[in-house]
Amino acid sequence: MQLQGRTAIVTGAAQGIGAAVARAFADSGARVCAVDLTLERVEALADRLRAGGAEAIGIGCDVSRRDQVDAMVTATHQHFGRVDILINNAGITRPAMLHKMTEAQWDEVMAVHLKGSFNCLQAVAPGMMERRYGRIVNVTSTAGILGTIGQINYSAAKAGVVGLTMSAAKELAKYGIVVNAIAPGAATPMTETIRTDARFKEKYLERIPMGRWAEPEEIAPVFVFFASDAASYVTGQVLAADGGMTIR
Repeated sequence: MQLQGRTAIVTGAAQGIGAAVARAFADSGARVCAVDLTLERVEALADRLRAGGAEAIGIGCDVSRRDQVDAMVTATHQHFGRVDILINNAGITRPAMLHKMTEAQWDEVMAVHLKGSFNCLQAVAPGMMERRYGRIVNVTSTAGILGTIGQINYSAAKAGVVGLTMSAAKELAKYGIVVNAIAPGAATPMTETIRTDARFKEKYLERIPMGRWAEPEEIAPVFVFFASDAASYVTGQVLAADGGMTIR
């Protein structure tokens, strides 16, 4: 039980990678606060985790809203006493080509991916600094490393998450807090269009040496590693769990 006795916040936990990570953390002994915009879905997930013997709660939160993030972190402290692990996984897509993208589409994606990651990181950092322990994992993307077509807002936000990770890792290392990022490539609702649309499907599969998309459950163990004491001397790293897509 690699995470026995630890408390983890997982944002974007209602589906896909977030839900898989919440389940993997519960299986590894962590107390889990599952967070998503849709309260009913994370409450249902928490119910399932508790039915399996884990300690878990579900909290509805818009990570782009600092007041809601502060309330979510306070509630986690009230339930579990502290926060040891933060997984910044919440995300949305608002695809459009550069010349057609609206300001609202740009702002919405930046607010959730980049501002949301900052909000959550800044909200949990003081407690971690005081206890001189913390594990923070931010979710970036191959789009933030290589760029993509039709989602310049998403690519820019995910590239920003990489910079956020590196800077936070340098600032927080002296407090015993490690900060890393994962760039996953999995079959989730967020990748459904490029996985199923005939215009994109084969093109993207050709870029993956392993020739397939991962299931979210294949990605979750990487999060367990970064959240565990096995990663005590690993910080400021971006691990691409993408089947080789980012091999150069």
